[in-house]
Amino acid sequence: MHEWKSMSHVRWDCKYHIVFIPKYRKKIMYGKLRREIGEILRELSRQKGIGMVEGHAMPDHIHICLSIPPKFSVSRAIGYLTGKSAVRIHRNLLKHRKMTGLHFWAPGYCVSTVGLDEATIKEYIRNQEKLESDQEVLELD
Repeated sequence: MHEWKSMSHVRWDCKYHIVFIPKYRKKIMYGKLRREIGEILRELSRQKGIGMVEGHAMPDHIHICLSIPPKFSVSRAIGYLTGKSAVRIHRNLLKHRKMTGLHFWAPGYCVSTVGLDEATIKEYIRNQEKLESDQEVLELD
């Protein structure tokens, strides 16, 4: 069964598949740096109430599946994660490397929604009238 999350006045399940890359698509995420970046992203996600469903770092990009509450836009959530993580990466991991500013991530990203199965939604919409009439019969009993 599908698990919905709840907040005041809303039940939601908003998941997004997101891919972002380091500046200039440099292949720098190996070993310790790769693990530490994952930890930083998980911690920042927890702080904002963003659920990290899945994540995988490649040498030149990161794939993550995030469950973002409807009170945040996707761009705001990604901006928060990339901005704060860049600062932490520079302070904690790249202390001795020469880079200008606290830039680490490229400004763009790729995002797609991870929704309910389309066939399930179509069936639900088609059978909505039947479902409502069944509920009315149950309420009258």
